[in-house]
Amino acid sequence: MRDHLAWPFFEDRHRRLAEAVEAWAEKFPEPDEHDTDAHCRRIARALGEAGFLAHAVPDGRIELRELCLIREILARRSGLADFVFAMQGLGSATINEFGDAAQKARYLPAVRAGTSLAAFALTEPEAGSDVAAMRMSARKTSDGWRLDGEKTFISNGGIAGHYVLFARSDAAAKGSAGISAFIVEAEAKGFTIAERIAVIAPHPLARLRFEDCRLPDSALLGKPGEGFRLAMATLDRFRPSVGAAALGFARRAYEEALARVRQRQLFGAPMAQLPLVQAKLADMALAIDASALLIYRAAWLADAKNQRITREAAMAKLHATEEAQKIIDAAVQLFGGLGVTQGSKVEQLYREIRALRIYEGASEVQKLIIARQELR
Repeated sequence: MRDHLAWPFFEDRHRRLAEAVEAWAEKFPEPDEHDTDAHCRRIARALGEAGFLAHAVPDGRIELRELCLIREILARRSGLADFVFAMQGLGSATINEFGDAAQKARYLPAVRAGTSLAAFALTEPEAGSDVAAMRMSARKTSDGWRLDGEKTFISNGGIAGHYVLFARSDAAAKGSAGISAFIVEAEAKGFTIAERIAVIAPHPLARLRFEDCRLPDSALLGKPGEGFRLAMATLDRFRPSVGAAALGFARRAYEEALARVRQRQLFGAPMAQLPLVQAKLADMALAIDASALLIYRAAWLADAKNQRITREAAMAKLHATEEAQKIIDAAVQLFGGLGVTQGSKVEQLYREIRALRIYEGASEVQKLIIARQELR
């Protein structure tokens, strides 16, 4: 895990942070896959007490190298711990970056402490990667705003204290124009959880329904019509960290595979001596290092050079998530029957990795982003 910390992307403070998170993660019990809501709340409180949520919800701009390092380390240990950490950041980053002083004071301290969970509500039934197809409406009223519509596949849906939500505030505007950002509290009148959504890796997801949901003017984030820009800026910051989570999954799968092929006897010798097994291990090691280089290049450019990293973030997420899927699949193959046995670590990783190739922009969308950046 620590080999890449010697790379010039990192400073001594990053190495100290990685050591602290590793020590915490090794001691913190890995949650089982039951009563996910309670585990999420418990993990958030523990991360807050340890001080690690201050790196996802800082008093200022998020440092991307810190965010990626923590996600990589947590994901290697526990997919749910990574999920909780990431959502505290994603669900508050738009407030942190674009909110006013009152909004920051109202929502960020509790998220940073882990006493309140955060959510980011962008996806709709007919508007996932195609954000411009958003249908949810936000109409201006004499005393605020009225929301009507649905959001779906919203992480922390049903357990979050607030939702950073995006809705079309100008029905006449075309495409991504006319979208605004809002903060919706869980107790808002007219807001209900339509259903909880079960997925292959047990994370708390839900479909949200808004019917004549009234919000005060103070719920608006930024200016009317700025929502698309705010959403994309937030996702640009977090996409490399999705790659970092995939990298953590891949590292754990590789470690499990190495231990397995060293121990398992096949045809009178350890599996590790078979040329085909060695070829798989070589491919896995190469993909892990390539992903790490792309992830931390993007993070370094954002932190040290203060560059917009749309292209680099898309490359990091695309490569890391796609290659992690292949690495975990290879690990399952090397485990044989045990690899598909429910409850084994590689089986768990196989379920956990799949969503990362979809959320925060599917792999196909990342290719479009990269190509369009190249053509500009």
